[in-house]
Amino acid sequence: MQQQKLYTIGYEGASVEDLAAALREAGVSRVLDIRYSPYSRRAEFGREALAAALIRYGIAYTHIRELGNPPAGREAARLGHSAAYREIFTGHLAAPEGRAGLAAARALAQAEPSCLLCLERAARNCHRSMVAQALADMSGFEIIHLQTSRKSAHPGQSAFEF
Repeated sequence: MQQQKLYTIGYEGASVEDLAAALREAGVSRVLDIRYSPYSRRAEFGREALAAALIRYGIAYTHIRELGNPPAGREAARLGHSAAYREIFTGHLAAPEGRAGLAAARALAQAEPSCLLCLERAARNCHRSMVAQALADMSGFEIIHLQTSRKSAHPGQSAFEF
């Protein structure tokens, strides 16, 4: 039996078309948006607009707020305090809210090819890598970090290193 895959992707610097192309090429049929607040400075990546756009490409959308980086974690990350950020987010995943989010994501990802979505282009700079690892530890998923082709030029926020 082949190991089930779990994908991750960040939309930083990409267009919705670039994002959808990368997802479709990988065979993803559901996006699991794990942003705490599923809104963006770029309107096309707000929850409602993104869900509607992905449906046009045959990709379902689910927002799982419980897997988003909580305010204290975002503040630590913004300040460049990577150890504190990781500690805060690890604690969040271990709390009841985080465990509920992981259970929901696991069920969806076991049912169909799914991809964790957040902003940061590089997975190592994003909490989605910790969520993916937690899900892999729970269910044995093979983690695959996707990248968009960036054919469309869209300025993104600068990512921070962890």
